[in-house]
Amino acid sequence: MAVIAVTGHMDLTAGSIQPVRDALLDLLSEYPSDQLTGLSCIAKGADALFADVVLSLGGLLIAVIPSADYRKAKVKPDYAAEFDRLYEAATDVVVMPFATADREAYEAASNELLRRADRLVAVWDGQPGNGRGGTADTVAGAQAAAIPVDVVWPEGASRKG
Repeated sequence: MAVIAVTGHMDLTAGSIQPVRDALLDLLSEYPSDQLTGLSCIAKGADALFADVVLSLGGLLIAVIPSADYRKAKVKPDYAAEFDRLYEAATDVVVMPFATADREAYEAASNELLRRADRLVAVWDGQPGNGRGGTADTVAGAQAAAIPVDVVWPEGASRKG
């Protein structure tokens, strides 16, 4: 069984969605569907793309939600239906023991992903992080724990702003 976690940018440009999805599909297609379990916080962007690809390949999805208020506080209306779909499709949902979605909750969720994972997929532009619990921080944590990391940043991928 391959248990693969994801970390990645939420602010992918519209033109990045298909190249990132295709790169994730290429990477995850190597695993037989009955051997694939994906771990994702199912946030908008990289997390959601990864979760959707895992499900499309017939794998199992485990959602790790940073806090009890995450859906209400952080999921914007334009993403709510997709968040709910992925949440409902998950085989298991782990809600971290935090009332409020903040850096501490995000860091704990990232650590939970790494605790459970055999491998990490990072949809990452390679730039330094902007705080605890972010993509760069999660990649560094995986490397420190000797968890293999696959960086996915295909040609044409970019971030908003």
